[in-house]
This record gives sequence, C-alpha cells and structure tokens, in this order.
Amino acid sequence: MKYLKYTISKPVSYSKCVAKDCGRAATSLKPDRSVHFPNDIIFQDYVRTGELERIGRFMRAKKVTLDTIYHSGMAAIHEAVLTGNLACVKLLVEYGADIHQRDEEGWTPLHMACSDGFPEIAKYLLSLGADVNAENEDGDKPADLIDHDCKELVELFGVGGD
Repeated sequence: MKYLKYTISKPVSYSKCVAKDCGRAATSLKPDRSVHFPNDIIFQDYVRTGELERIGRFMRAKKVTLDTIYHSGMAAIHEAVLTGNLACVKLLVEYGADIHQRDEEGWTPLHMACSDGFPEIAKYLLSLGADVNAENEDGDKPADLIDHDCKELVELFGVGGD
C-alpha cells in the first residue's frame, strides 16, 4: 500500500532536560515528524467530503482501486451514496465503480440510496441497470428499505404507502 507523507513541525523544548552522558542542558529542538496516511484512507475522506477534483486526481494517478472495501465495511461508491452527493457517485461510476458492488452486509449502492432517501441517486443507479431484486444478507431488496414518507422513492419503486 502506498502512503502520502505529511510533515508536521512543532517546536519542542528540552531546556529542563539534562543529558546523561555529557551533563549539559539540551537546547530547544524542532523535530521533523511525519504522519503517514494510506492512500485509501485519504481517498475515502475525499469521497465523504465530495472533493471531486481530488478524487479525480487520485483516480487518474491510479493511487487507489474502487473495489476496495474500507474499514467501514463499504466501498467508495457506498460512501458516496451515503453522502447524498450525486456528482460524486457519477464521477466514481465514470472511473469504473461497480453499481452492483456489495458491502460487507450485502448492500448495493441502490439499497443505500433507498434506505437513506436519495431518490435522485436511485434514479441514476436504475438508469444504469442497478438490480432492483438484489437482496442483502437480511433478504431485503432495495424497495423493502424505503421509508414510506419519501414519496419520490415510493412512486419510483411503486411500493404501497399507508
């Protein structure tokens, strides 16, 4: 796994410390410390915050793969759907994200769009051929997860209201 390097410089004073070997006080030092984050973690953050330009740069540089399942149990496309950012979802699909990809619990992006009430994302995924009959590990289809108060999704899927 490749890492990006961020340098953090913070002055640290050792004026009250006494060196054992030479018996003299140490002077103020400014250490050069680095914090390294895996590219996948940085990319996941860009997806969550909808930073489309940075997402594009990562994809063009081939720093990440879109089928990676993160510690959250989801792939980038799932993360994008959960933010409700249609432009981000479209960008990931443009770079090859699989609209049928499942997370650790068998949820597809369409399951998430229906569950979280994002009709525009659901329409987009359906226009690309998302499977309305895909079942997650609990046996739920995307339409089973629709909140009946979300009229656009109710109409889109033709599910019965109250």
